[in-house]
Amino acid sequence: MTADVAGPGPGTDPDPGFLPEGLGPGRTFALVAGVERYAVSPRWNLRGAARDALRFARWLTGPAQVPPGNVRLLLSPIDEPDTLDWSDSPAMAALRTTHRPATEGNVKSALLDELPQCDGDLLWIFWAGHGYLGPRDELMLPCADAQPGQIRHLNLDSALRWWRTDLVRSRRFPLQAALVDACRVDAPRDTRWNFGSNDYGGGSSVPGRRQFRLYASREGEAAQNDAERGAGRFTEALLTELGQRSVREGVTGLAASARTIHRAFREQRDRGEGWQLPQFLVDRDWDACSFLDEDLSGADRPRHAPPRATRLDQAAWDGLGVLFAGRSLPRHAHEAYTWAFKAAGCTTPMAAGLPGDSLLDVVQDLDERQGGGTAGTGMPLAVPFVRFLADRAAPTDAAWAARLLEWVRETRARLALPVLPPPPSPAPRTALDVRLDLPPGGEDGFLVRMWLRGDGTRQVWESQGALLTLEAVREELLRQLALIGGARAGGPAPGVPYAAVDRIEFHVPYELLDTDFDQWPVPRGPAGRRRALGLLYQVVVRCPEERADTRAEWHTKWRWLCIRGGRHPEAVRVVWDAETTDTLGMELAAGPAPACVVAHTTAAPHEGLLEAVLEGGVPVAVWRRGGGTPEPALLDLLAPAGPDGRPDPGALDVLDLPARVREVRRAAAGVPPGAHARPFQPPPGADQLVLLWDDPDDVPGLRPLACPPDPRPTPDP
Repeated sequence: MTADVAGPGPGTDPDPGFLPEGLGPGRTFALVAGVERYAVSPRWNLRGAARDALRFARWLTGPAQVPPGNVRLLLSPIDEPDTLDWSDSPAMAALRTTHRPATEGNVKSALLDELPQCDGDLLWIFWAGHGYLGPRDELMLPCADAQPGQIRHLNLDSALRWWRTDLVRSRRFPLQAALVDACRVDAPRDTRWNFGSNDYGGGSSVPGRRQFRLYASREGEAAQNDAERGAGRFTEALLTELGQRSVREGVTGLAASARTIHRAFREQRDRGEGWQLPQFLVDRDWDACSFLDEDLSGADRPRHAPPRATRLDQAAWDGLGVLFAGRSLPRHAHEAYTWAFKAAGCTTPMAAGLPGDSLLDVVQDLDERQGGGTAGTGMPLAVPFVRFLADRAAPTDAAWAARLLEWVRETRARLALPVLPPPPSPAPRTALDVRLDLPPGGEDGFLVRMWLRGDGTRQVWESQGALLTLEAVREELLRQLALIGGARAGGPAPGVPYAAVDRIEFHVPYELLDTDFDQWPVPRGPAGRRRALGLLYQVVVRCPEERADTRAEWHTKWRWLCIRGGRHPEAVRVVWDAETTDTLGMELAAGPAPACVVAHTTAAPHEGLLEAVLEGGVPVAVWRRGGGTPEPALLDLLAPAGPDGRPDPGALDVLDLPARVREVRRAAAGVPPGAHARPFQPPPGADQLVLLWDDPDDVPGLRPLACPPDPRPTPDP
């Protein structure tokens, strides 16, 4: 192959004359790696990757007839290497004695030292294992000796750039093919995961070098593994295509094989078995042209394939431009995004959060994915998204909701779309709000008001200017809970599910944030049994009156959290003693993240922590009452474990914290999950968590209690 020979057009196989004249098994070399076991944590273990690598090596040394001495085989299996299927051939027997562990040192030695010294025409790089995208979208492939403090890895993009330069002799390896069976999801941003920076440098680019990359997934997607076979689906499809081909046939037909794989997974998507298009991504053909994302139409598209998912037409886009003008992302946008995939019979994307910062950005992402459709119906993902927005907007913005529904009706009629089921109703939740205000004259006691919130909001009790002690507030709270239960004792109306109070929210002055409301004893059942309020209900504290100076930050952080579905690597900030300084509040307010603070501090929370949380506009915070380092750490109690076996802040669902904190309180009291709380006897040293939960979109009754009560009933929101 020479630089002045024109390459084939997009989507075509390279002509055999396009290949080096002497290309054959003896001039073909390969790095083949399969990583199943990682030093980071057993949770990283990935059964099947070593088997996939061994199967590719078997094709190289079998049908392709590549000498085993030309193959650098790196394996780190979960089980002993001798338990793998080496088959009964001299070539595989040779590799069995020469293979090495897939450590970073061995990878760099093979790929950057040994193979560049070989005189060859074709380099294969096959890798099976985990994969992550770095900050510049480079593909980072962790090695077997990856540790939390140093995720040792191969930076494939940097290595491929290196292989295009004159550091590899100019007449060697004009063809290079990288086949990667790994995910391409964003690398964790937790500071405990240190990928560092692997850039191998390089010299000047050599004209005529051509690279072909075939990845098991697009950016942001996970590569699927067949659990029953212990094999990656990418490898399974690739080896099926390679079959008994020789080296020359394999490289000549590689682009056609990639298109076949693409078509197969597109058909899966059309059948509603996945939303990825494709699950496999070819970056470039041998002539450096992208071809797999082109429309497969005409002869390329099987006649039996279900119809393509419909995309929005110009009229639909014009209508959305008017409907979304001046509209920020609503708090339910993430729920609408995920439901759109379910409504169209597709799998929800792995990446957390929304793909853009505006409604039009989100719809554009949905339209580019082209839906999936159930049974080939071809429902565009944008239509159920807009339908969900209309459903959630109806209680507060009926006019906009009606316009959204009209757009859905017109679009369905114009594009002949199938019936769209209604979105699910919001999960029922009934809360009792208790507001305590300090009297304007500084007298002892508190002014109190209570609301009941469910389908609507109604005031149920007010102290009418009388000052109450905290004990009197508790007694009135218990009385109101009994009245609410008594009013519903006859059962719900026909067709209406029974809903009891499940959350109690205390709106309190700053000085009461650390009060043990969740420990208030509540009579329960016969024989005078008492249980802690926080074991029976989700109990949170609120302090919206202290948000006047940071209202913009407060609302921004909450909305940022909602549109990411409550999960994001930067959503949670763990604060340590050394970080509780005079400048912490300004630091927390610097951006939309964090939206939640988890305190791992020994000092009492009023000694700087809560001031910083409120100054920073942070809507959610968790701490241990009275201070003192919690054992175990609060993050260990609240967040699920990550791949390294340690709690992952990015996996913590902040929007689910009220329920999660109650689970932790119950577990501390020895209550098994899902069981009824036992009598009120908190064990010594039980974790007494306090959850600050300030939802700025849901703050009833901001009228000062020192004012005369409004005789009119509180309207439903």
